[in-house]
Amino acid sequence: MTRNGLADLAAWASDRLPRLIDDAHATVLDRIEIYRDGEPVSSEDLRRSIAHNLRAMVGAIGHPQDSLDLSAPRETGHRRAHQGVPLPEVLQAYRISFATLWDALVEHARRGQRPSMADTLLTAASMIWQLTDEHALALTEAYRAATAELLLAQQQRRSALVEALLTGGPGPEVGPWEAANLLGLPPDAQVVVVAAETRGLAEESLPGIERRLAAHGIVSGWRLTPALQLGIVSLHSDVRETALAVLREAAGARTGVSPPYQSLADSPRALQLARTALATLPAGRAEVRMFSPSPLAALMACDPGEGRRLAKEVLGAVLELSPDDRAVLLDTLNAYLDHDGSSERAAEVLYCHPNTVRYRLRRVHELTGRSLSDPRGIAELATAADALSLSSNVLLQNGHSSRSQ
Repeated sequence: MTRNGLADLAAWASDRLPRLIDDAHATVLDRIEIYRDGEPVSSEDLRRSIAHNLRAMVGAIGHPQDSLDLSAPRETGHRRAHQGVPLPEVLQAYRISFATLWDALVEHARRGQRPSMADTLLTAASMIWQLTDEHALALTEAYRAATAELLLAQQQRRSALVEALLTGGPGPEVGPWEAANLLGLPPDAQVVVVAAETRGLAEESLPGIERRLAAHGIVSGWRLTPALQLGIVSLHSDVRETALAVLREAAGARTGVSPPYQSLADSPRALQLARTALATLPAGRAEVRMFSPSPLAALMACDPGEGRRLAKEVLGAVLELSPDDRAVLLDTLNAYLDHDGSSERAAEVLYCHPNTVRYRLRRVHELTGRSLSDPRGIAELATAADALSLSSNVLLQNGHSSRSQ
């Protein structure tokens, strides 16, 4: 076999390229469903791609001494990735095109009936399958690189949409609902904001959380900042516990969750509540805490300065006690408030007698001048307790400073 034999074979194929392109095009349409409707790949686009790749293959057979040009498969892989065609279907269409060329060469050799043709065909076969592998590899690499670019661009856009919602500024032409729609959040669902500390500088503490939630049908969008991993999570009531369980399983650092809300315009406020819930957790503890649904607690979180002032005014005398006495009275007050004003239920969680709870509450009354039987008094005590739980470290430090003075 001589180089002229391959050149003659390539010249013959080149003369018949229009028919080979038609045959390959028809076979691809017949065998691969995704190409039949013209979406996302038009018939003209498919034909152009087949022609481009077959010309490249025929040229490589006719000029084996030239360096291999892989621009055709790379361009095909890149374009099909952007069109959303699955890689297996792209490779199948590619193989059909080259199989069409090979079948035509075999038929030509049979008709020629020249002894030298068999050697030429064997050499061509070896070249075609080697070239097919190299072309397929180039196509696959280009496809995967384009897919990675698309995923990164999509993630960056989703991150920007999350930031827009959390800052309250989607833009002049895109409101909160439009941004939520672009994120895929259901229009009628309640949502929560999640704020998790990063484990290192811009290092996710909830790795793979969007995928983990999606596995349970829960839609979310996330943004990573140097100090926080922030998310907006769709939270239908029937998946609330599931979502919280997924967050707890994934959490690698302190994580705060806002109360559920429905108006996406409230996202900036919800972010503040999620960050407040995070701040109430002990440093270094990988735990998830949802902010209290109490409107009073939200009010204190949104105006922490006023909350500290109110807590000092109402509970100042309690805060002046020794640490042990102060902790006993505050724990008792919180248990009483958390259990619907029941001394018996508070006693159960505090492991003491109900009369002990009543005695401690009387001390709170004596120290604060607020009675738990007076609606206004209990409202002030409950609000002060909420404010104290949100910023207890600051308040206790202030109380210690006033005693030292």
